[in-house]
Amino acid sequence: MKAVGRVAIVAVSLGTVLTAMLAWSGLPQNAAATATAPVWTEMAWPFPSDPFGKGKAFRCKVADCGAEVNIYLRAKIGFCNCTTGVADDDDVDRMGDLVLVGDASPLGGSRPIKIAWMDGRSRAYALNARNPLGKTAISVVFRERCDMITATAVVGHDRPTAIEPSVIEFLNGSTVMRWAEITLGL
Repeated sequence: MKAVGRVAIVAVSLGTVLTAMLAWSGLPQNAAATATAPVWTEMAWPFPSDPFGKGKAFRCKVADCGAEVNIYLRAKIGFCNCTTGVADDDDVDRMGDLVLVGDASPLGGSRPIKIAWMDGRSRAYALNARNPLGKTAISVVFRERCDMITATAVVGHDRPTAIEPSVIEFLNGSTVMRWAEITLGL
């Protein structure tokens, strides 16, 4: 019983300290309550058909992601190197779907990522200044054996690394994983 009382006192004290720090910071006291998690809504595939076919498209609105973010997702069956997978920047550039969104320049090197059980890489790009789709993009390429999935996230601001964790989290979610299992025949 005494331990429960001590825990309660510590919890109340910690809450008081955090409230005081928030008030001192000048942020609204309900900032934590108003923060929203990304909400991804499926939309129609906006691109013409090509040899890889249509994919899935999802949108996160400004209110939920801080800028409009559109993810274009599709499988490329038998297109991945069965031995090395997505090994480096050249693989991300070559295997990704940036061709869908136009001229893009890398903002740095790629980095390894994991989507569920699949390994891959992610890389950020600046889009051509006249691109009506967005300012930056993130190309995420991951694979299951010799098949790969490519996700292109087009971001309405110039800080793609700020939204990348939300994109990776969405790709790891049940919506994409169910689609991946069906599409890849797992």
